[in-house]
Amino acid sequence: MTTDLGSLPLLARGKVRDIYAVSDAPDADLVFVATDRISAFDHVLGSGIPDKGKILTQISLFWFEFLRDLVPNHVVTADVREFPAVLRPYDDQLAGRTMIVRRAAMLPVECVARGYLSGSGWKDYQVSGAVCGIPLPAGLLESQRLPEVIFTPAAKVNTGGHDENISYDTVVETVGAELAGRLRELTLAIYGKAAEYAATKGVILADTKFEFGLVDGVITLADEVLTPDSSRYWPRDQYRTGGATPSFDKQYVRDYLESIQWNKQAPAPALPDEVVRQTRARYLQAFELLTGRKEL
Repeated sequence: MTTDLGSLPLLARGKVRDIYAVSDAPDADLVFVATDRISAFDHVLGSGIPDKGKILTQISLFWFEFLRDLVPNHVVTADVREFPAVLRPYDDQLAGRTMIVRRAAMLPVECVARGYLSGSGWKDYQVSGAVCGIPLPAGLLESQRLPEVIFTPAAKVNTGGHDENISYDTVVETVGAELAGRLRELTLAIYGKAAEYAATKGVILADTKFEFGLVDGVITLADEVLTPDSSRYWPRDQYRTGGATPSFDKQYVRDYLESIQWNKQAPAPALPDEVVRQTRARYLQAFELLTGRKEL
């Protein structure tokens, strides 16, 4: 649930990841450690999901490699045997759940691709008939496949990490027309390639979000990629329209928290053992289906 790397500079402790710098040098590589923490409704819960950090890291590494010909990524290594000497005393904490990554100048846009109408996109459509200002045909149902994949960016609006949908024009105002166009192009291309692959594994990639940064001036895929925390994955054999579709993510946790009528204020509750077990099973199933591996 928590990491401790001694005197290494701790730069951030997020909802899931602890981020350290390898040294005090301003351009030092970063240490991304995915913990077993799980959050819902902008709060870290009192229970972790065993092996969740390893599952997320291994899925990200699979996709970073799969997409290497399409877009560069920030990964230096995820093999603890190749980590700097200063990290070696912490191998037991880091193994399987850690990436050493290049430091990137992160772009202030969450790049979201949607192939299906779900989540905040469905809510937006119900009110406006559009998603992020993109008009959609009338009469679409929840979970329905969209006529074409759409780019629906978001921006961080508070320190709690909540995202707010924004228009493409806002992206242009934020990063400039040329960079905005490239982000949209890359987002749709990555989604297309990943969704096509996932379909061969019996999985629907309904939507996903990416984070990009600049490394030596080059647009680089960063953070995590195509994990159940950043993507909506559906088992194809359970897909349906007109309502929510079962998914390989923490929706099971959200549904439990709604059932106990938690007021969504701190402190966040712990989860019953059965909810932890079922949630872990969903993450693990996504890992096995997508990567073809059984061992983390």
